Amino acid sequence: MADTIVIATQNEGKAAEYRKRFATLGIKVLTLKDFPGVTMPPEDGSSFAENAQIKADALAKTVELPIIADDSGLQVDALNGEPGIHSARYAGNHDDEANNRKLLAAMDKVPDDERTANFHTTIVAVKPNGKRLFVSGDVRGTILREARGKDGFGYDPLFYVASKKKTFAQMNMDEKNEISHRGKAMDSLMAQFPIWWRED
Repeated sequence: MADTIVIATQNEGKAAEYRKRFATLGIKVLTLKDFPGVTMPPEDGSSFAENAQIKADALAKTVELPIIADDSGLQVDALNGEPGIHSARYAGNHDDEANNRKLLAAMDKVPDDERTANFHTTIVAVKPNGKRLFVSGDVRGTILREARGKDGFGYDPLFYVASKKKTFAQMNMDEKNEISHRGKAMDSLMAQFPIWWRED
């Protein structure tokens, strides 16, 4: 098998993190930007795992290389797990500021001690023969009443981690990856990937 994988994303920040991780295994990372003719279907699954698999399977139809796809979201306890799989499109589009405004409005009456939330990531790796590897990661936090920090993206300015006394948007990339849902999922992926990679 060629020492190349394709990440089902056009997000350069995400691609850079995967490149950093897989460089230690001598594996080259490509992204959707390397395959401009590929169009991705709607992520209309009922779970993070299903959405990740939808992306991976769509790419697998065109690209004869191992593929990695992921799906992440914010699960707010007081909102019965919402926005969940709809996190990126919570306000109807992929507008981070609009999503944050809608979240704050939805939680306006929620007391401070009930503003707990979970960030989740599921990653799936798929070989051309269809063999899959699923991993996931979670991190608990609290939703603030106003944004703090300028780094990160999505709900990062509102997601406060008590152990760090910071929101995700107040952390640098290395600090965030140490504790984040995506960082934990990628740690799990890297622990299992070398064995899975060598299997038929």
